[in-house]
Amino acid sequence: MTVYMVERELKGISMVDLAAAQQRAIKTSKDYTAQGTPVRYIRSTFAPTDGRVMCLFEANSAEDVKRLNGDANIPFFRVVEALDLTP
Repeated sequence: MTVYMVERELKGISMVDLAAAQQRAIKTSKDYTAQGTPVRYIRSTFAPTDGRVMCLFEANSAEDVKRLNGDANIPFFRVVEALDLTP
């Protein structure tokens, strides 16, 4: 599977709403996987000053990641292939 980065602009989002969005992403990825479309939520990074959020997912295609975020009702403006360089 490939890693994809989902880019979001969520300026002004509360930490409660951000945590709820993260939980929806996790739950929806588990639901997708259980239904035969493997997607794994990896992690998110939030820059509160400008509202930028970067989320990493592992999936077979960018389309699966886009569909998941749409189904989870989490806004995004771009999904791109990425390299997770965590040591």
